[in-house]
Amino acid sequence: MVKYVVGLAGIVIWLFLLHVLNKSKLNFWRFIVGSAGVFILMIIFIEPVLTQPLARIVALLASLPGRLGDMYSAHFKYGVIFVESSVGAVSLKIDFECSGIIEIIAYLSLLMFYRVYTVYERFCVGILGVIAMILANAFRITIICLMIHFGGVGTYYVAHTFVGRLVFYAFSIMIYFYVFTKPQIIKQKVGNFRYDNH
Repeated sequence: MVKYVVGLAGIVIWLFLLHVLNKSKLNFWRFIVGSAGVFILMIIFIEPVLTQPLARIVALLASLPGRLGDMYSAHFKYGVIFVESSVGAVSLKIDFECSGIIEIIAYLSLLMFYRVYTVYERFCVGILGVIAMILANAFRITIICLMIHFGGVGTYYVAHTFVGRLVFYAFSIMIYFYVFTKPQIIKQKVGNFRYDNH
């Protein structure tokens, strides 16, 4: 009971802060406070519901190249990929961290308060961005599985900790550039000069 009262009080305070920042035209702080609040709310309410379905989707997508080449298989109902190599086998469990849910929630939280887009544009860019992040994560898992299959179980640590993360973060940076940075630059106005007129 106490946690619900605290949670409700937190939401009311957050909404009040957003209202004050909006009235004060403090857009940067509205963006920060709004995005942080939505992120926390989504972690509390959305993450527990979507983590397992997202893990299943990622496992299914990552399993496709493995099935085609008969290199590894997935039991996507459980979010598990079984990778065989010449020197052993390993089971990969797609869990909270590997599902990409945190990155997707962070992306959507930032996008919700990003005023460069209209509401309709934010909706469309949100859907496309989530699809792109799911595909990037599935590609990351595929790279990890292929490295283990061809390099052996001993490559798991390097594949998962370094190569997989670098691949995923490289795709994330590209997504963020095309969603956040490029449109901001294009719609920027300095005096009579606008980038979108050229």
